[in-house]
Amino acid sequence: MHVHFETRAAKPPVFKMTHELIAEAAGRHRPSADIHLTLGADLDDTTPLATATALVTSNDVIRDARFPIADLESKAPALRWIHIIGAGIEPLLPLDWLPRTVTLTNNSGVHAQKIGEYATMALLLLNARLPRMIGNQQRARWDQVFTSSIAGKTVAVIGLGDMGGAAARQAKRLGMKVLGVRRHAKPHRSADEVFDFRQLPKALERADFVLVAAPLTPETRGLLGRPMLAQVKRGSALINIGRAGIVDYDALCDALASGALSGAVLDVFEPEPLPRDSRLWHTPNLVVTPHCSSDDVERYMPLTLDLVFRNLERLIAGKPLKNRVDPRRGY
Repeated sequence: MHVHFETRAAKPPVFKMTHELIAEAAGRHRPSADIHLTLGADLDDTTPLATATALVTSNDVIRDARFPIADLESKAPALRWIHIIGAGIEPLLPLDWLPRTVTLTNNSGVHAQKIGEYATMALLLLNARLPRMIGNQQRARWDQVFTSSIAGKTVAVIGLGDMGGAAARQAKRLGMKVLGVRRHAKPHRSADEVFDFRQLPKALERADFVLVAAPLTPETRGLLGRPMLAQVKRGSALINIGRAGIVDYDALCDALASGALSGAVLDVFEPEPLPRDSRLWHTPNLVVTPHCSSDDVERYMPLTLDLVFRNLERLIAGKPLKNRVDPRRGY
């Protein structure tokens, strides 16, 4: 069985696959079948695709003009599985290019611990009104901002997958009430109540904090537009660790400037990098983090490769793969 890894040479180390990391992961898991492992960079050589059973790569590689996406079935006839080393696969939608014989999986779950820590930081930061105090510091303005404990306050978590679930767990540990919002109002162990997307206004009007952790799909794009943001309780704060396309950032900036919202922490943007002339850089009471909330610089790639080799064993055994993407839902 041939497993091919295709990386980008210019990727930050946190996302870069190397021979050493792959060998270490193989040593930890010791595949039960004869496995041929290859590593390429920047699609300089696409011949490994001709014999690969599995491909481990990133969205930007598949979107590269040199990747044979239009005729993948003929160029990679043995291919049965593609693993994307990130959680979001929206750049690959629609998945009409994916052969029916190929399973697509993503990196959901690898981010959970780090995103839980980030969510805790963001909730406490916003509760303490630190964005306002940072702005005051930059203006050399002494303005004592007194706040209450976060315990007992309410957070609406939009999206209860691995990242939203991790954020919800941490919110419960802070003594908060959690309102979950998802496609279907199915109970979640870390949510006190769960609403579907049609009931979103009911959650927003009760929330002291709104935390967005949903994937970007046709159903969630623009979910928090200007009319929906107007439903948020005055003085609340917003965190986005999901995707930028879910929230109307121009409307968010207006709400922050007017005081309708007390603060925001954003980690995702369209486009990325965020342009220098973006209004977000200068909006009051807003903290910008450059899409680095969930990526553990030491553990992200080892955890990713552990997931890959666990799924490889399932592939060998003929078992369903974990983190399968549903082409119909887009996640």
